[in-house]
Amino acid sequence: MRYTHLGATDLHVSKICFGTWQFGGEWSGLDRDQAIAAVRRARELGIDFFDTAQAYGFGAAETLLAEALGPEIATGRDGIVLATKGGLRREGGRLLRDASPAWLRRGLEESLERLGTDHVDLYQLHWPDPATPIPETVRALDGFVREGLVHYVGVSNFDEDLMRAFEEVRPLDALQPPYSMLRRGIEERVLPYCRARGIGVLAYGVLAHGLLTGRYGPETRFPEGDWRHGSAIFRGEALRRNVEVVDRLGRVAEGLSCTVAQLGVAWALSNPDVDVAIVGARTPEHIEGTAAAAELLLDVDALAEIDAILEDAAAIGGPTPEAA
Repeated sequence: MRYTHLGATDLHVSKICFGTWQFGGEWSGLDRDQAIAAVRRARELGIDFFDTAQAYGFGAAETLLAEALGPEIATGRDGIVLATKGGLRREGGRLLRDASPAWLRRGLEESLERLGTDHVDLYQLHWPDPATPIPETVRALDGFVREGLVHYVGVSNFDEDLMRAFEEVRPLDALQPPYSMLRRGIEERVLPYCRARGIGVLAYGVLAHGLLTGRYGPETRFPEGDWRHGSAIFRGEALRRNVEVVDRLGRVAEGLSCTVAQLGVAWALSNPDVDVAIVGARTPEHIEGTAAAAELLLDVDALAEIDAILEDAAAIGGPTPEAA
């Protein structure tokens, strides 16, 4: 495993961060025992960075992660880095953005209780909330830092204009944006902004929500309850094109003696502006495969070959709180 500092913080973290979105119930096929075993295997592989969120099952993911990391949380808290997110609220069947100070306070306190810790190393606003003035949100986050409940604050799914507005109140420590071979929109403006400001970048969706594993094709159908069931990413012409691209990437991976999933993670980490790649895993075998990508360094020729293939890809989006 390789390690790095997250931006300008003093958080020294593994280049692979274990993500727990799949623990929240919005992905099919989760086995609780296997999920816990995956976290334990991640620790054995040297992964010390774990990302979760209040909204991942509103307690389900954080509780499961705390159970899996029980020994470290109880006796070796300094040996792991915990990140969570707040700012989403469930009302009936809807998921709402709520970055108000009162809701963030409640969310953080509940997250700390579920995680069984007195602080989180990185607390992130999950999505922008147009209904709450950014200065109010930032002052609340800064207050958490001053109280010692949070060591660093970050945002997720922010563009550079929103980050600039955030930094009018206090410096921003980290950004969690979507980034993969099939979703490269942050390269033009977001990543340069982070580089100039020393903002750490931990990228999510680096495997394009499973597309870059090579396991899915045009015939793939996801069960109801899995957010991918109705997603445009997994149907139509865009899916057909991207399946063909993944097939070609598979041949590149074969020449490098790796899997296409490892190639996808290594590609994201090859961008010098990306500190960490977040990968999810539901089994020990899943994390064994993707963790190995931390050691895979792509040379100029490999990156050029990949870029040529990606010219034929269909750019994808991703789920939002309002809709998948």
